[in-house]
Amino acid sequence: MCVCVCPCPQMEVYSVTVATGTSQYSGTNNYVFVTLVGERGESERTLLDNPGLDFCRGAVDQYKVTSPSPLGSLLLVRLEKQRYWVEDNWFCRYITVEPPSGDKVTFPCYRWLVGDIKVEVRAGTAKTLRDESLSQLLEHRKTELQERQKIYRWVTWAPGIPRCIDAKTEADLPQDVRFENEKRSDFEHSLQFALLELSLKKLAIRFGKSWNDLDDFKRIFWKLKSPISEYCMEHWKEDWFFGYQCLNGSNPRMIQKCRKLPENFPVTSDMVQSSMAPGTNLDKELKAGNIYLLDYAIMDGIPSNTIKGKPQYIAAPLCLMYQHPDEGLIPVAIQLEQTPGLDSPIFLPRDPPLAWLLAKMWVRHSEFQVFQLLSHLLRTHLVIEVFCVATLRQLPAVHPIYKLLAPHLRYTLEINCRGRTQLISPNGIFKRVVSTGGDGLLILAQREYKVLTYRSLQPHKDFADRGVSQLPKYFYREYSLMLWDAIHSFVSGMVDLFYQSDSDMQEDQEIQAWIRDISQEGFTELPNFGLPSTLSTREELSTLLTVAIFTSTAQHAATNNGQIPLGQYTEQHFTEGRAVELIDGFRTELKEIEDHILSQNEGLELQYLFLLPSHIENSITI
Repeated sequence: MCVCVCPCPQMEVYSVTVATGTSQYSGTNNYVFVTLVGERGESERTLLDNPGLDFCRGAVDQYKVTSPSPLGSLLLVRLEKQRYWVEDNWFCRYITVEPPSGDKVTFPCYRWLVGDIKVEVRAGTAKTLRDESLSQLLEHRKTELQERQKIYRWVTWAPGIPRCIDAKTEADLPQDVRFENEKRSDFEHSLQFALLELSLKKLAIRFGKSWNDLDDFKRIFWKLKSPISEYCMEHWKEDWFFGYQCLNGSNPRMIQKCRKLPENFPVTSDMVQSSMAPGTNLDKELKAGNIYLLDYAIMDGIPSNTIKGKPQYIAAPLCLMYQHPDEGLIPVAIQLEQTPGLDSPIFLPRDPPLAWLLAKMWVRHSEFQVFQLLSHLLRTHLVIEVFCVATLRQLPAVHPIYKLLAPHLRYTLEINCRGRTQLISPNGIFKRVVSTGGDGLLILAQREYKVLTYRSLQPHKDFADRGVSQLPKYFYREYSLMLWDAIHSFVSGMVDLFYQSDSDMQEDQEIQAWIRDISQEGFTELPNFGLPSTLSTREELSTLLTVAIFTSTAQHAATNNGQIPLGQYTEQHFTEGRAVELIDGFRTELKEIEDHILSQNEGLELQYLFLLPSHIENSITI
């Protein structure tokens, strides 16, 4: 009798590569399972276990995963982590899958797997909602956003300022938006070093001599020195350097053209004639457009702090600046209060040297409050947090705009939570050491927020509105515009790559939900902000994205320089060839800007390198 034996069905074998994070504690000893999900079914649930240790820090491990039948186009990779002995979190960078026949597919992950957890990761090809045709992937997008919206919630930390993430401290944040261990250690070490240095100085001063003159101020500088700080110590009393700092210091967007003297600043031509160039006067220079103004009216009436029982004082100065043909931008008149009178005289360069110096110091004192609370905290940190929360809530990881923004929103939630708990809290650093600490800082932020406009976040319009487009040696303006144009060109290329027409973008329900979250939830109580709650054109989207990236990179660097080079993305969210080409082109343009800035600064005793692309961080992380 003849017996036929049917062969077993041929198993499909897929090559799977899993990359573990490179930061400290990224690896895990827990069980990790993988299941491949395709159009035609799923692979076997496979324990990833090679001889020796798997998933070590920085490891790229390879495995074989079988399926009883071909899966067709790969849709998802399902990762499961289960506790082995002790709980051990794991950071997965990416997974690649190579079918028995076909091209390798990359699945970017870049997230922590915390506890016993199951996650499904999409392939790296960016897709908008209209690109989806399979119900399974549509459901995956929906589920991902529903889960994120439970985790990332809006909250009002204080009335009258942008809304923020619902987290009382950084410890309440999900692991995916926390500092990496090296970043946390570096941040906390730097903070402790600075506090230790200040403590040692305080001890040395306490047991040493008292400060007798302004030169004793140099004792503040010990280890934390830089060429700029040394240069400032040498030249800080000089009028030309005062003017230079208005253009290229830590708050370079305060200065504006003065076309007519304010009524509450009664400077006469005779008062400032000695500061004018030969053959001219104040009226002529006003008409010629060479007179500028620093107006700190926003400081008027702000309640001052009390530090160790001693009341602090706050000025609300007006400072008239003159673009001298030989000396550059110089101060020519200062009034320390908004209301003129016997108690608020106008100080002039011809006054006794110490009186003029003290007047300039009071201007700088107000400048510090405005710089830290408004230009730095409000206009970069808090503005970008709105974009960050909205992006996490409304855009799935496969969305091209999520991929575009992700590197520029990294760590922002943690640094802002730390700021709210450690810097501007009722017992924070500002309350202990800054004149506007306590009630004053919130009132000041609320005043600025009321007049904050979307237009002012766009440098071309901001410089034009302030009338400073022709100011010479305004390096901040020149380099900002170069970087804005480079970012806008890059972003427009990305937008055009994924939206073929304006209608494509208008019909993207996710991007429209994103802009509504930004305008209606994040930037609340701003009737004159000027940002619509819908997006109608690709150019509108490109401009908004450029605002987000420029603010989180170049603008933040101009006020508080960081470490991570702009355009150097450690996480590869995009896998499409054209998108990668656009990123490479962006890097090339940034390199050209870098070379231009270095060339301009070569040989200068005081160099402006804050906006050197290699010195600009990718996101607000400090």
